[in-house]
Amino acid sequence: MTKPFSLFLAMRYLRPKRTFLSLITVISILGVTLGIMVLILVISVMTGFEQELRRKVLGFDAHLVAGGETVMVDWQDQAGEIRKVEGVTGVAPFVQGPVLIEYLGRRMAPKIRAIDPEAENTVTTLKDFMVAGDLQLEGNDTVIGSALARILGVGVGDTITVYSPGNLEEIVDGINRLEEGTDRTRSAAELREMVLPTELTVTGIFESGRYLYDSEFLLVPLHIGQEIYGLGDGVHGLTIKTIHPYQAAVVRDAIHEALGSSLQIATWMDMNRELFEAIHMERNVMFFILLFIVIVAAFGIMNTLITVTVQKTREIGILKALGARTGQIIGVFVGQGIVVGIFGTLIGLTLGIWLVQYRNQVSQWLSGVMGIEIFPRSIYQFSEIPAEIVPSDIAIICASAFAICTVAAIIPAWFASRMDPVSALRYE
Repeated sequence: MTKPFSLFLAMRYLRPKRTFLSLITVISILGVTLGIMVLILVISVMTGFEQELRRKVLGFDAHLVAGGETVMVDWQDQAGEIRKVEGVTGVAPFVQGPVLIEYLGRRMAPKIRAIDPEAENTVTTLKDFMVAGDLQLEGNDTVIGSALARILGVGVGDTITVYSPGNLEEIVDGINRLEEGTDRTRSAAELREMVLPTELTVTGIFESGRYLYDSEFLLVPLHIGQEIYGLGDGVHGLTIKTIHPYQAAVVRDAIHEALGSSLQIATWMDMNRELFEAIHMERNVMFFILLFIVIVAAFGIMNTLITVTVQKTREIGILKALGARTGQIIGVFVGQGIVVGIFGTLIGLTLGIWLVQYRNQVSQWLSGVMGIEIFPRSIYQFSEIPAEIVPSDIAIICASAFAICTVAAIIPAWFASRMDPVSALRYE
């Protein structure tokens, strides 16, 4: 089967020759290849970051968090009603708030998260985040975040002192009475009772992969949180697990129908909206910024075709004189742009997927060659560079690059087709 006239000439003009034009063509293909390769790598890595963060959030956070403006006193009854709602697989109580902790003279003001370990296992996977010790929360035990442990210099088996801020008003009143000299002996004794420090033994260290949690949280048994905040048998809220995390909003509405709207319920997406919106926005911005690499390569294609147009002016005149139609002349030059776009796209696609697959090996090699750490694990809290290839993203990248290359070829092709045969034949 014979090739179409336009494609035959396009391939003939692109045939490698020892000319400057061939070098420009190769550079154009390399530009498209580089743009697509970098786009695939960056978008896949950023998608991997987003998905890995989602997995970490869903492991450490519950799908739904229910609470009210006041302490939940009858939380057992509410938890029982919530368990009956379709789509709910687990419910656990919690107490959460700021405390003051001290260890060997070093003081911090993190937050405690008081939980019932048995109930919490039905909602989250905290055991998966343990990096030292065990998730043992009995008596006066505590499990502390890895970053907070590093700051305090705490290890498994150490004892930390926890002060409750819940009775600060009483402490301030006691200090005022001391300063006024009213019943000094009694006020001093009362003040010592108000402080009531709690000694907790560190039984484990967790690392969620999110610095906010690792530096600001320590887990304690539920009764410790209730004692520190004087809640009696009450709690601050309930954590809820659903069958599917992305259907959390549907389950939330079902709970509202069953228990009424007085209970405030937030989904894991609501609680982390800013984080994921920032990642999503950055991903889109990076796509458009890196797409300019392909646009620059398209200018190279345009430059190549303009050079071909100038060099082949007489040939264009002869073709026009022999009766070649405008569409056929356009097809010759657009065909060249399409061929360059196809080769650049295919090579870039292959190299991009290869780089994504071997990203960690390449990162280690670059670190060894350049003497710098390309991916600091202590900063990103990932053991390796995450990445996930999404077919729809790859299709958009390749289609966008191919369209840009084709559009870049149309402009010089149009001017070539508009040449006057007589003027073209006189050209030298």
